[in-house]
Amino acid sequence: MRTLANRAFPAETAAPFGELAIILTDEAGMPAYKAGCFGVRAATDVVAQSYAAVPGASAATAEIVLNAERARAEGRSRPGGAARELALYLAHGLDHLAGGADHEPELRCAMRHRETRWLDACSDSCRGILRR
Repeated sequence: MRTLANRAFPAETAAPFGELAIILTDEAGMPAYKAGCFGVRAATDVVAQSYAAVPGASAATAEIVLNAERARAEGRSRPGGAARELALYLAHGLDHLAGGADHEPELRCAMRHRETRWLDACSDSCRGILRR
């Protein structure tokens, strides 16, 4: 996941955080996590959250929580399988951390276009990760 995160995050976008934690969970764990972050208890595929730098630290931190169980289920019917689906969730979380929003259909479409472009751009160097 670290390799993919390093290669998928677009070079033209400055990372808004110094450290990134990538956490895998399942359908049962995701609603509690989302409720803790946003006050909404609901299943979802990915949640991305950034935190301001603590006093004495030079950069903010961030975390992306990925629903691996959902990626496995959704990946059964999508090109690239579960690995590609999980990579898409990671790209989506990175896009949110970079300022992307998806609360309206046109914004959601623009995000998916960016995420797919990022994954396609790193597909050669991440071949082993995306095709497992």
